[in-house]
Amino acid sequence: MPTAPHPQNTDELFQALQENDQLPYGRTRTVTAEELVDAAEQFAEPAPLAYALFELQEAYTYGSEPRRSPVVFARLLNLFDEQPDVFDERMRHMLFWRFKWVANALRALPEVPLSGLRQWLTEMRDRYVKADLDLQPYYGQAYQLAAHLGEDTLLAYELWAGRTRTRLSDCEACEICERALYHLGTGDDERALRTWEPVLAGKDSCQEEPARSVSYALLPLLRTGRTDRARELHLAGYRACRRNPSMAGEVGRHLEFCALTGNEARGLELLAENRNLFAEVESPLDLLDFLTGVEVLLRRVELLGHDSLPAAGYAGRTWTVAGLRAEVRGRADDLAARFDARNGTTAHTDRRNARLDRTPLLETLELTLRTRGLDDAGPAAPVAEPTARTTALPTSLPELILQARTLDQQGHPDGPACWARLRTLVAARDYAHPDDPALGPLVQLRADLLAEEANRAGEKDEFADAADLHEEAAALYDDAGEPGHAALSRACALLATAEIPVQGTDGAEAKTAALTSAHASMVRLHEETPGLAPFQEARLMRLKATALGLRLQTSRSDEHVAPVFAETDVLHAFATRHDLAGQLSGALQLRASTHAISGDLPAAVTETDALLDRLKAHGPAWHLPRTLGLRGRLQLGLRDAQAAHADLTEALRLAADWPADTIDTARLHSDLAEACMHLGHPDEALRHLTRSAERELRRGNRTDAFCTYSNAAQLSLDLGRVEDCIALLDSLLAEPDVTIGELDDRLIAQLRLTRARALHTGEDLKAATAEFVALAAESARWDDDPGSHAMIAAETAVLLGESGEFGRAREAADQALAAHARAPRYDQLSNCLRELARLQAQQQGPDGLADARAFLSDAGRVADEARDAEYDAHGRSLDTALAYEHGRVNAYAGQYDDALVALEKALTLLGDPGSDDDRAGEWAECVRLAGAVEGLYLERPAPALTRLDAAVSRLTALGHTAETEPLISLAARLRDEE
Repeated sequence: MPTAPHPQNTDELFQALQENDQLPYGRTRTVTAEELVDAAEQFAEPAPLAYALFELQEAYTYGSEPRRSPVVFARLLNLFDEQPDVFDERMRHMLFWRFKWVANALRALPEVPLSGLRQWLTEMRDRYVKADLDLQPYYGQAYQLAAHLGEDTLLAYELWAGRTRTRLSDCEACEICERALYHLGTGDDERALRTWEPVLAGKDSCQEEPARSVSYALLPLLRTGRTDRARELHLAGYRACRRNPSMAGEVGRHLEFCALTGNEARGLELLAENRNLFAEVESPLDLLDFLTGVEVLLRRVELLGHDSLPAAGYAGRTWTVAGLRAEVRGRADDLAARFDARNGTTAHTDRRNARLDRTPLLETLELTLRTRGLDDAGPAAPVAEPTARTTALPTSLPELILQARTLDQQGHPDGPACWARLRTLVAARDYAHPDDPALGPLVQLRADLLAEEANRAGEKDEFADAADLHEEAAALYDDAGEPGHAALSRACALLATAEIPVQGTDGAEAKTAALTSAHASMVRLHEETPGLAPFQEARLMRLKATALGLRLQTSRSDEHVAPVFAETDVLHAFATRHDLAGQLSGALQLRASTHAISGDLPAAVTETDALLDRLKAHGPAWHLPRTLGLRGRLQLGLRDAQAAHADLTEALRLAADWPADTIDTARLHSDLAEACMHLGHPDEALRHLTRSAERELRRGNRTDAFCTYSNAAQLSLDLGRVEDCIALLDSLLAEPDVTIGELDDRLIAQLRLTRARALHTGEDLKAATAEFVALAAESARWDDDPGSHAMIAAETAVLLGESGEFGRAREAADQALAAHARAPRYDQLSNCLRELARLQAQQQGPDGLADARAFLSDAGRVADEARDAEYDAHGRSLDTALAYEHGRVNAYAGQYDDALVALEKALTLLGDPGSDDDRAGEWAECVRLAGAVEGLYLERPAPALTRLDAAVSRLTALGHTAETEPLISLAARLRDEE
């Protein structure tokens, strides 16, 4: 089926060829190129056919189809021999350049005999000599064949490297890579890295570079101790080659790098992202390189004891690490043997074995903000973090039951481990319950397990499930003759039911009413349940106080403060009388929280200080981290970030002594991140944000985790750590529940938006624009959120403008304006329209002036709307910004008189700067541009110098000396030209 309309004439053919040239390499581009060759043949004109064949060969070459590239080139060579006059200078250059492409393609095919490779090099030499071309490119190919064979490389290298480059030589970046690889082959890492430096630094690049050089340089960088540089280049280099069949070898080396730096889990993640390469790589040489890297990774994972983990491999079946490694090993061994048989050497088997025999260069290297281990890579439920202190579980079943209940009464953090063990035992088909009155019947134990499961559901905010489980437990407790436990379960069910979220605008009011009703029901339940044990009665009192505390937190009403204090006072007195340390601590924590919610933070800190003193003296010790965390948050509220940081850090240290679920360490890390930001330590804040997200993931709170990761990604972007940001987001967006749409679509859109902005910051304009266009189309369907669509469409328009696609930019801007009409975004729309006007005038000059002025007219209407709405713009006024942009746009288009008038207006709107005025920089820039327009383009240097000198004097008097430098420089230039 054709992928595009069939060209009806040569003009349409050339247009189609040009459009196809803009597509990424891959099957779509290749199939279209094949169709365009068929179309070109109908015109009976050799030039269009030659161009179509050139395009097809390029598609085959960079689409990793080496078997087809030489066939197409043979047609071109025949056409050149038969009709040389058809080939102009540019076509002739392409023809002789692509002799090297064919040489590379033939080397990649083990079925091509060695004599065929040498015959092709002879053909290339003869053709170059006949055409009076320098032979440096030929010697370059001769060296690459010697390196491929693994013999006579020194002589071949010297014959090539000692010759002067020509117009047909490989690009500078590619030749640097070949020289560096030669030095690497001799074992000289330092010299190889020195040779590579211009490419690794981005000074020289091409279609394949620096991605190819980066992949080879990673291990030498590690071996020479440059770990930070290796990490940086891995992140940037991998992104440049991922999922690209023509760069499968580079992907394989990145997988190897992960395996040798303790990042096996990331390696498996990247392998899954590149699963397409198993089927799409047509080059046997590239496939060998890729499969060897895959095997290095899988072998390392196996050695670490994770051979049963799932791994992404060949389509059509599921794979484990062990199974895929066996498959990959067999295929790669066969490929290496085929190349060695063709070449008459053992070079490829030797090189492959050398890679497989490498041992890790580092025990661990933190490559990304999202640190994951192999334990996190499996499909099982989130794993618990290791714990430093646990109570040994009794081996006797009766003792285990009694210990579980005792720990549960105390609220001890080791209780859940006992219940987990009991749940496994009871679920067994051969379970026999002990006949012991002290343990109660089996139905009581089943009720205990249900109650514990209900508590865990409540901790995850799964309130409906928690309520149902508590009710079910209560019924079983009734059957077991345990009215006190039944009452507690029913009270818990009441509280969980009241916490079920209510949709709608009156959600807070409805929840307040539900909590009031729940408290009243608990009071009746307490009154109607005689004979409660002290720990049961205290727990019921705690539930009543908690209900009132939640009501206050929901309503924020002053009238709800006193009831909380009254209820906590009753609990405090009861717990003191019965020496219930845990409930006493709970009462004091609730008092402190109530002070905080009611706005009395100093009183809350005082309560917390007293509680900490008591906990240190009397315990329970596991309440210390939670209480320190509370005081840390209170200190943040009092803007004492240093004290907050100290408390939260100590809370984290103490939390490490207890099982992972005891303390909400995710919250502690999140609060520490906030403290670090206030203290001006953003890098430390970033670490705490990622740690917080990791804890949320381990607890199964994926939405909270992704929200925190989103904040971490934005912070990393703000810090200029662009590749860190992109790598983190790529990892998150590759998660299975993201790809199948299980997570909130707006949250995922936010992650994609941050990624698109990071790509733009990282100067990957093409990828950033594609993502923004997709997001703009998606957000257009958000009828409930037109403001977000306005923002996204506006940013999309600017990127399209940067790409020179002003027609599409106009369409996106119109979408943004339409959404803005429903939910105004004055700053974003004004910025977008002004920037589009600047870009069009800058790129198109006078030809783009009319369209640029149309953008400015729209920006003027936005400014009028903002003024009518009494909107206070961020920074300078929209009218001032608009006047300045009129000046720039007219200057770019050569309308200098109009430009000067607009800039004079902008200066009037800005007003003269003051000594403490942050507008001094804007004012100075406006003066500079006005001076340039007046003095340089209107050729009126005298008034321009008067303007500039006056501005310099004013700014100097106000102390804004830095802002005077560009004005002084322009004035000097004008005086020199007088």
